[in-house]
Amino acid sequence: MLHPVNLLRNEKIAALIAANPITLAVLVCIAWIIPGLIGHDPWKPDEAHTFGVVYQLLKNGDWVVPMLAGEPFLDKPPLIYLTAALTGALFSPILPLHDGARLATGVYMALAFLFIALTAKELYGSSKSWVAALMLLGCGGLLLRGHLLIPDTALLAGLAIGLYALAISARRPLIAGLWLGTGLGVCILSEGLVEPVMLLLTMALLPLVSAHWRTRQYLLSVLLALVVVTPWAVVWPLLLHARSPRLFAEWFWVENVARLRGIFLFTPDDHFTYYANVLPWFAWPAWPFALWSLWAEGRAGLRKPGVVLPLTAFAAFFLFLSILGEGRDIYGMPLLLPISLLAVVSFETLQRSAANLYYWFAIILFTFFAIVGWFYWMAIDLGMPSRLWKHMMDMQPNYQSGGRAVVVVLAALFTFAWLLLLFNVKRQPERPVITWAIGMTMLWALVALLLVRYIDTGKTYRAVFTQLSQAVPASHGCIYSKSLGEPQRAMLHYFGNIRTVRLEKPGSPPSCNLLIVQDRLKSPTEVGGSWHLIWEGRRPGDKLERFRLYRQS
Repeated sequence: MLHPVNLLRNEKIAALIAANPITLAVLVCIAWIIPGLIGHDPWKPDEAHTFGVVYQLLKNGDWVVPMLAGEPFLDKPPLIYLTAALTGALFSPILPLHDGARLATGVYMALAFLFIALTAKELYGSSKSWVAALMLLGCGGLLLRGHLLIPDTALLAGLAIGLYALAISARRPLIAGLWLGTGLGVCILSEGLVEPVMLLLTMALLPLVSAHWRTRQYLLSVLLALVVVTPWAVVWPLLLHARSPRLFAEWFWVENVARLRGIFLFTPDDHFTYYANVLPWFAWPAWPFALWSLWAEGRAGLRKPGVVLPLTAFAAFFLFLSILGEGRDIYGMPLLLPISLLAVVSFETLQRSAANLYYWFAIILFTFFAIVGWFYWMAIDLGMPSRLWKHMMDMQPNYQSGGRAVVVVLAALFTFAWLLLLFNVKRQPERPVITWAIGMTMLWALVALLLVRYIDTGKTYRAVFTQLSQAVPASHGCIYSKSLGEPQRAMLHYFGNIRTVRLEKPGSPPSCNLLIVQDRLKSPTEVGGSWHLIWEGRRPGDKLERFRLYRQS
């Protein structure tokens, strides 16, 4: 009797995989990137207000002053908004606007994978370039965040470009200078003047810790980079200043200088240890390989560019983020770049027993996740088992099951491809990272294909804000809002075509006869005066947020 495993094993496929590791890595990266970019509404908090700015940009065509629901929104420079507006407009004939806009995230993630691979090629040789991309792809902290429409993905791409430039500076100083300036420029126009300090600090530390970067070639690269980055750094701020000196001052002093003050006024608190606490899961499985690299290389490794560059970059990134005092896991994405690079070194000396341990751990873990993913799909779409189906429907009562045969077929193909690759990857030092990467890709594909519509039912504001807009009288003036968050304002504008006058905004508001209040069920906001309630609603299954619409008597 033929064993089921033997049905999946194929010597030709195994030989093809072994002979074309770069092609395999490219295909895995593509398969990781695409699922999850389409098929769901913008999710709060970060994605919702990012898309809100994109939506406003497409409506008024003003890219100089980012706007959110009719008000200036200077939290970030315009790079991610412009890119997303471009992809949104380009693909809007065939995709919903928010899905088309989210494709910009795929572009930046592809750039991050490409340049981390190029950096590894420069530091460790062509045979290891693809390992770095798969190691980055496999990090747990990147899985969801690498598929959201957020400026942080553009920052990640900019930092990856910068690390590549630093790696080639000794050999190709002019090209390095061009890429270094471009990387800095992408960082500046994606996040502002604060986050690029991570790359600048790395540039400053490298000559201090290694003679490899204490050369005229490196100085030439840095000087050229400062020239190249200048247009990136000054054109948009000058345009913003010409449009409104007040808005420029707000962006420069509040969104940039005020944040940098935290570095100079540093006092240790809980935020200082935040990234040390989240890295064990956020950077898994890259960090154990990175630690093994340092252990195996020892003191001799501190003279090798392939160790010095990622180690210095990690130290600079980690110190900067910790001192900045803004502890959020999404801000820790840059740390994954140097950790993934450093992890590549381990495969020269990784013991066979350790490699097998990671290999079997990945197989067991992702087999379990695959079973769980299909089990939950059976519950929410087929109603089996009935008790789990009832529980899931209680959580998301508005979910509509069925009608997704194509999606199910695609999920089955992803599962089959995972099994096929699993049984045809030959024993080699890099097998653990290959197994983990294809497992992570399969897992994300199952979530994005089978479960994302159920998840989206609980996270989207489409239904509640459509109902709210229908409750607004046909003829009305302006509408006040109280305690309405930025993601909610953005989605109210998108789904309900409603822009409000915030009562929290300084100044003398106009006289409005309608009021929208956001509060929590357990801590209701009191509305006095002559306001009377005409509508109340919340997202199905949401036991926290509530929205109410009042009319002036």
